[in-house]
Amino acid sequence: MDYLIGIDIGTSGTKTVLFDVEGNVIGSALKEYDIIQKKIGWAEQKPDSWWDATKGSLKEILDETKVDATKIKGIGLSGQMHGLVLLDKEGQVIRDSIIWCDNRTTAEAKQIEEVVGREKLVAITGNPAIAAFTLAKLLWVRNNEPENYSKIDKVLLPKDYIRYKLTGSLMTEVSDASGMQMLDIRKRDWSEELLEMLDINKDFLAKVVESHDITGYITEEVAKETGLSTITAVVGGAGDQAAGAIGNGIVSSGDVSATIGSSGVVFAYTDSVVTDVEGRIQTFCHAIPNTWHVMGVTQGAGLSLKWYRDTFCKEEKEEAAQKGCDVYEILTDQAREIPAGSEGLMYLPYLMGERTPHMDPYASGVFFGIRANQGKGHMVKAIMEGVGYSLLDCLELIRENNIPITSIKMSGGGGKSDVWRQIHADLFNTEVKTINVSEGPALGVAILAGVGTGVYKDEKEACEKIIGIKRTQAPIQENVTYYKKFYPVYKELYKNLKETFKEQHTLLSE
Repeated sequence: MDYLIGIDIGTSGTKTVLFDVEGNVIGSALKEYDIIQKKIGWAEQKPDSWWDATKGSLKEILDETKVDATKIKGIGLSGQMHGLVLLDKEGQVIRDSIIWCDNRTTAEAKQIEEVVGREKLVAITGNPAIAAFTLAKLLWVRNNEPENYSKIDKVLLPKDYIRYKLTGSLMTEVSDASGMQMLDIRKRDWSEELLEMLDINKDFLAKVVESHDITGYITEEVAKETGLSTITAVVGGAGDQAAGAIGNGIVSSGDVSATIGSSGVVFAYTDSVVTDVEGRIQTFCHAIPNTWHVMGVTQGAGLSLKWYRDTFCKEEKEEAAQKGCDVYEILTDQAREIPAGSEGLMYLPYLMGERTPHMDPYASGVFFGIRANQGKGHMVKAIMEGVGYSLLDCLELIRENNIPITSIKMSGGGGKSDVWRQIHADLFNTEVKTINVSEGPALGVAILAGVGTGVYKDEKEACEKIIGIKRTQAPIQENVTYYKKFYPVYKELYKNLKETFKEQHTLLSE
């Protein structure tokens, strides 16, 4: 029996999963780490925390499953997008990585648009200047840390740093590279014109390949540390959203996914480049050659519920420990008792600013409509509904851009909750499907590894072989009616608070 591995370098932890070629999980391991927040709106991580987590999870799986490492045909890498990893000439990390949810780069985004022009930038990269993207972070280092900038030899993304540690190869692939905002998404290669306009050395950037291309093999040193074999190939992999889409079977026109991880994403496959000049949705290369995707992102989706859990749920954690269950099961049970609409309580999930549809780094989280009769269950349900409203914002923009929608599959941690799935079915007013496998990005990049090493003919064949529909959740019309009535209220809240968010940020920055 041959095997494949998917490694997902996420925001809260690295998950490594060993699959057989039928897509069955043979073993998995998760190693967590923290976000470093030195200032309001800043978010950084140590790249070596990802590497320690990767090594630890690989060793744990191989020790526990006892599989023959020479039978592991390939490894695929997925990871949080947009992070900035800087290496010097010795291959050493120069500074902690500025990660996707960092909001310090508003001035640099404006600088990019002033130098390049919005129309040209969208034509090249598929998006207007976005503060969350890697390019703005790189310019921030140039503007604010010139000593660090002067040491740069290579600029990598989080998963590509792990590739470097596994194989010694300095490479990236089209889906994740699209989120750096230096790629010409039509040519699927770096834009020399853009780099020249912004005076960025092209040599900083790693070679870019298609997502299923082999990029190297496990080094002898890593083989000794983890138990892997040097004959195991590492393929390009994909950014977490494209990887999750492959793992959800989003490989044909009309396929759409709604994913709730730390962030929330509505993702739609396209056969051609579709752009939104206002930048309300983002356009990237898909992990399948000659295809693309659009997506809307809410930055504080699962992150909102995690924040609530960590801040207010000491009793629930203790109860979960006594029962031997996940604390999220207890929170879901609390929400299940609350009617649609949380009896007027609403939540704006803007804990880390927002991307879709507002592109506002100053926005912050809000509970609105708190009343004396409401309790913890109302707050949990309102958080779930607030994330749902935000993802509805994303879906409406995809519809506005005339992208076909024939199927919506829900995944991520939020997709495991029957309450959260029902909220989305009601808000979207359409059936929401879940699939028979739940490993998302890890499965997606394992499939890419299988394609690259010849296990599968292509991504579509692999998905047809592995992925099936597990359940379908239909909308409840009474709830649909309620949400349609209150969706305009949700949208009006942001409009009314937009300038107040900015004013508050200014005062906090003084």
